[in-house]
Amino acid sequence: MKNDYSNAVKLLTSQGKFYINLGLERISKVLDLLGNPQDSLDCIHVAGTNGKGSVCAIISTVLQAAGKKVGLYTSPHIFDYTERIKIFSPFADGGTDIPKENFAELVFNVCNTAEKNQIHLTEFEILTAVMFLYFARANVDVVVLETGLGGRFDATNVIKSNLCSVITHIDLDHTERLGNTKDKIAFEKAGIIKKGCPVVTSEGYEAIKDKADECNSLFLMVAPFEDTTNLSLKGTYQQENLSLALAAVRLAFPDIPESTIQEALTKVKHPCRFQLIGEDLIIDAAHNPNGALALRESLDFYYPDKKRRFVFGCLKNKDYTKMMSILFDKNDEIYLNHFDYPNSATFEELRKACPYEAKKFTSLNALPKEKHTITIVCGSFYMLNQVISHSLLD
Repeated sequence: MKNDYSNAVKLLTSQGKFYINLGLERISKVLDLLGNPQDSLDCIHVAGTNGKGSVCAIISTVLQAAGKKVGLYTSPHIFDYTERIKIFSPFADGGTDIPKENFAELVFNVCNTAEKNQIHLTEFEILTAVMFLYFARANVDVVVLETGLGGRFDATNVIKSNLCSVITHIDLDHTERLGNTKDKIAFEKAGIIKKGCPVVTSEGYEAIKDKADECNSLFLMVAPFEDTTNLSLKGTYQQENLSLALAAVRLAFPDIPESTIQEALTKVKHPCRFQLIGEDLIIDAAHNPNGALALRESLDFYYPDKKRRFVFGCLKNKDYTKMMSILFDKNDEIYLNHFDYPNSATFEELRKACPYEAKKFTSLNALPKEKHTITIVCGSFYMLNQVISHSLLD
């Protein structure tokens, strides 16, 4: 097999890799064989149900504006796996994806090391090992690290310390793995708190406070008070994300001038989070009930008088019944999308759960052109690359 990007993706998405199996034993073993690159990195670690990506994007952009070389690790991707691993060069504008040739070389390096030692890694574990290797090689100043799922047993949690932990808004999601109450989920997210390392959050869950006490860590609970005037990201929920991100930045790097921070906020990019394209298309990767509520509140705030046309698709393991009840109104035009992805809810499943009449989605170009109508594509990250083109997001 040629060690190119196409074959690296085939390897990642093979049945032997493309599954979830939480735990730190396998990733720890393979990283030890690879020289423990994570131990050479300073990290800001972000967990939570909603808002992780926005918080990471804000932190990365501010640190870049302050002259730091920043590694950013997020998930999932929209078009290419390389989107998950970016480097923000000092004083530049935005991040640069890992080159495909570097990505492929590191994927095969990690997989060959694992297979020689009979370590069965998942897709996310491979990507996490690739990320640590790439950022260590690049000698970045700081890594902004987003958990994949949960926190305590997430592969990113192999780091022994961090500059700061951030725990964003917590809601019921992935309950089959993380627990069926917010308190249980908070316990899993709190697993990223490290001894003597501060934690920033916006909610006072006892599990987070207890873990901070156990680790002798500064516990900082922030209110959503930051002024979003300069923030390029839109959405009413961004005030909470901004407050968390700036609290983490100020804790970890207290010498960054306020003028640098405010200038950086005008340059933050985070595709598919209440992203307005043109005058009448919004892309929002709301993928759980809390995300749906945040989207609905933002639509009510920014577009109270416009007719709404929804394109909605969702995975079967999400509470799409509740999501649609939150999002849709009787006057909305609703299109449901069964997209090409494992576990995608079918049109019939969505239609039966939909509180109002809905049509089958085919393409954006097939939708009628109507004045005073805004189209909202939402429901799942995994359908976006099948609905919109890469050029629309540039």
